[in-house]
Amino acid sequence: MAKTKTPAPKAAAAKSNGKAAAKAAAPAAKPAKVPKADAAPKAVAKSATKSAPVAKVAPVSSKPAVPAPKAKAAPTTKPPVAIAENGSAAAKGVRLNVQKTYKLYIGGAFPRTESGRYIGFKGADGQLLANYCRGSRKDFRNSVVAARKAFEGWAHRAHFNRGQILYRIAEMLEGRRAQFVAELIDQGQSAAHAEREVTAAIDRMVYYAGWCDKYQQVFSSVNAVSSSHFDFSMLEPTGVVSVLAPQSTGLLGLVSVVAPLIAGGNVVIVLASEKFPLSAITFAEVIHSSDVPGGVVNVLTGYQSELKDHFSTHMDVNALVYAGNDKEMIATLQKNATHNVKRIFLNKTEDWYADAAQSPYLISEAQEVKTTWHPVGV
Repeated sequence: MAKTKTPAPKAAAAKSNGKAAAKAAAPAAKPAKVPKADAAPKAVAKSATKSAPVAKVAPVSSKPAVPAPKAKAAPTTKPPVAIAENGSAAAKGVRLNVQKTYKLYIGGAFPRTESGRYIGFKGADGQLLANYCRGSRKDFRNSVVAARKAFEGWAHRAHFNRGQILYRIAEMLEGRRAQFVAELIDQGQSAAHAEREVTAAIDRMVYYAGWCDKYQQVFSSVNAVSSSHFDFSMLEPTGVVSVLAPQSTGLLGLVSVVAPLIAGGNVVIVLASEKFPLSAITFAEVIHSSDVPGGVVNVLTGYQSELKDHFSTHMDVNALVYAGNDKEMIATLQKNATHNVKRIFLNKTEDWYADAAQSPYLISEAQEVKTTWHPVGV
């Protein structure tokens, strides 16, 4: 019996499919070449049905397409809320100004009052403008210590050099004119009045700067005596002087009472005006940046009714200047001054713009006269 060979399954399948199947399987056997990234693809897609040729076809990846991730929305964070001075939220995009802190000026530094008290100052519109220190007895005593320490160096400084320093104060006032004008307007003065006051204050400081090296020649003297002596008199500064500044002005009156005292070599503790206190502290900043030694000028703010007794009874204060016309106040100061025979200078000026408000005699009033007898012909 003859043996018959069974054909291989692959061959049988190929014969049954025919030539068409062989042609269809031929292109599938060879995979298309993947073009390089920097070269344009040259493969042309073929389909069973004829269609318009495609110029360029992007290479098809064998991996299934992955959908692009959805973009995440940026987290919504609330911007920080700016707080206005009165505690309410400020308008969006509005920058809040840095508010000035009005401190005392003692010994060349700007300390807060040791009592921790302050006074709220309201502007012309009734809104709170600033807080300033309410000086105490301890603040005044600290000022006296600082002033006494600075007295020797300032009193023996060359007169010409004192004039240079006072002129430097005038220069600094001129450079900060706009600030002083704005501050006086905030305290209730008109723009025209503020401009006039600042101008007058600068001119007054220049006036006393010019007198620093001249008053000694004017007020000193060679005295005629019958004995064989050469007799001459000269001025020396009194020492530590406390000052109650005028209440009617914030800058001009303050400059008018302080300038003649320091021009003559004295050291000063001044209590600023209760009505215009802010200008006094800004003036202290000018003093601080004008080569004035620490302790020569000390500026306090507070109430006259509280500090008047301390200003007039302190045993290390040599003189007191009161700028005002209150008869009851004058009587109290004169009575208190008897404790150490303190000299009292009353400045009753009402118009601080008048020529009488500035005079070299205001320098000489706060001076002691020293007379020397030198024997000759012996």
